[in-house]
Amino acid sequence: MRLARARVQKYRSIKDTGWFELENTKTILVGPNEAGKTALLRALEQLNAGEDVPGFDSLRDYPRSELNDLDTGSVAEKDIIVVSGEFELDADDKAAVSAIWPEAAGCKYQYDRHLDNSYAHRLVDAPATPTYGSIKDDLARLTKHIDKQLAAERAETPPEEEQTTLKEDLDELTADWDSNTALTATVAKPLVEWFDEALPYVDEEVPKEVERHSKLMAQARIGELRKTVLRELHKRLPIFVYFSAYFRVRPLIHLQHLADRLDQNLLDDNEYDFGNVCLLKLLGFTARELSDLGKAPEPEAGDSEALANYRDQLDRRGYKLNGASVRLTNEIQQVWQPDGDRPREREFTVRVTADQQYLKVVVEDDLGVEIELDQRSEGFQWLVSFFTVFFAQASDEYENAILLLDEPGLSLHGLKQRDFRTTVSRLAEGNQILFTTHSPFMVGPDELDAVRVIEMTDRNVGTKVHTSVSAEDSASIQVLQEALGYDLAQSLFMEQRNLVLEGLTDYWYVDATAALLREAGTADLNEKIALVPAQSAGKVVYFATILHAHRLKVAALLDSDAAGDQAASQDTLVHMLGNKNILRTKDAYKGAVSKPEIEDMLRKTLVVVGKDELGWDVKDKGASQPGRPIVDVFADAIGTDFSKYRLAKAYLRWTRAHAAADLTDAEREQWAKLISAVNKALK
Repeated sequence: MRLARARVQKYRSIKDTGWFELENTKTILVGPNEAGKTALLRALEQLNAGEDVPGFDSLRDYPRSELNDLDTGSVAEKDIIVVSGEFELDADDKAAVSAIWPEAAGCKYQYDRHLDNSYAHRLVDAPATPTYGSIKDDLARLTKHIDKQLAAERAETPPEEEQTTLKEDLDELTADWDSNTALTATVAKPLVEWFDEALPYVDEEVPKEVERHSKLMAQARIGELRKTVLRELHKRLPIFVYFSAYFRVRPLIHLQHLADRLDQNLLDDNEYDFGNVCLLKLLGFTARELSDLGKAPEPEAGDSEALANYRDQLDRRGYKLNGASVRLTNEIQQVWQPDGDRPREREFTVRVTADQQYLKVVVEDDLGVEIELDQRSEGFQWLVSFFTVFFAQASDEYENAILLLDEPGLSLHGLKQRDFRTTVSRLAEGNQILFTTHSPFMVGPDELDAVRVIEMTDRNVGTKVHTSVSAEDSASIQVLQEALGYDLAQSLFMEQRNLVLEGLTDYWYVDATAALLREAGTADLNEKIALVPAQSAGKVVYFATILHAHRLKVAALLDSDAAGDQAASQDTLVHMLGNKNILRTKDAYKGAVSKPEIEDMLRKTLVVVGKDELGWDVKDKGASQPGRPIVDVFADAIGTDFSKYRLAKAYLRWTRAHAAADLTDAEREQWAKLISAVNKALK
């Protein structure tokens, strides 16, 4: 399952983030120092932390300004939900749920962790647990029918002793119920037993009552089915693995000293020893086992059985050390020795060796020279530590782990950070990843939809998470500005053909829709055309001027609204590009909107996307106002919660699971015409 959205409350600097959405693969958290990024990851880790990770500590984790509430007892730890996660089920999860309760196969799973480290969970979008009031009338009718049958049977064969009727039994078990009593598994259990007892008295010749009994039985069993599904999904909950730059694998570990401290719970610094503990876990040994093996004397020569056991122990240790060495080497080489145009560095092998009381991590170069890990660069040490902690914490369940990376690759060179970004993407194919960063090299130009901005402008408000690329504090989005600036500097003059767009959302619509049509063979946007987003229609002229000055082919795509009209009429733009290279959405659009924006070229699809992806239902309002721009329809219906950014991002997600055939005929025709015009302008 994947974490679809989350919420953190009452944790360190966080008052309440509110619910925020996460990407299925990787989510990038950016923001200035002291904004609460690490606190956010640490709180999320507690949804299902590894066994070595301590739980919440109210003294240190609850907001200091509110500690008095705990001391006075005005609030209880068990009632404080600190972190909540809503998970979407994958195919295996849905199959497991369907096998138990088919009607709930499309549900989501919400999991809450409380300050006292207890948890609560529930199903979202599953059939509701019925109440006694919802079945009371039908139950009364069924009871009347059953007692009539029972009375007739007893009239023919009177019982030896006076017996209660099924109605009297039902009245007794429901005596304390009211209309709002939920039929949970515990509450409904005696009712299910009553239905079983009543079944023989339901007349098969009366289909209406047979159907009523079946329906009521199904309602009574929902509580137990829900409980069984929750138990199954709890077993499938992903483990959360947090990794910080402070977690380091030390190059030399004295096994007996570490074993003594572990046995006596005397670890002075959990973060200092955490990497070493993870290394031992990865090897499959405890510190005590390796220490004892290092001290064990070799058996007498004549004791063949003891010699064989001793040799097996050494071999087992050697094979596991070798296996861990190979695994670490393979993973690190994919980052340290990337494929590409840059020259490859010297080959190396990471080796984990045991010598008496010492466990050593060394790096052997292509000349066969071994040096201790701490003599390699900080970046190399970080990679060794990262993969060690990841493999150890996720254990055999690493395919069902969610990785929380705090400032990954900070000590790597900028180019290696870009390589590690590729590694993160590869890991994200099997493991959902959330990571914080201050580095523009860790944010790809095609990953802005995966960015969440973390900021804290007021400590009374606390840490907030923005799902749009915006924030009150400009420092919060500086990383994005630097990332875009770096990418623009690298790519702005790389392509001979450039299409300047009004903004980032226009870029997403053009890029995603062109990919759909290319895959379907409907239209093919020239892949040599670079899409260049400006910050607004007014800034299109600046980008066009820079590109044109370098003798590159340039065209601009503008909406047909007032801002687009104003930009298109600028003498500078017309003089540089000519009218033929200033493309307008109205030239390809076919519809009732007189001044169409790019969203209007996907009008019907965006209505579907808005409802299915975001819960924004504007179908009726859009149909009743066909001549109004669809963005205005959304803004009017949704109010302050509407965001063009969120709508465009939802469309991006939609295109990943759909094909061009899922667009309307008119939309495909309009976009094919637009793409043809772009190709012609930049041929």
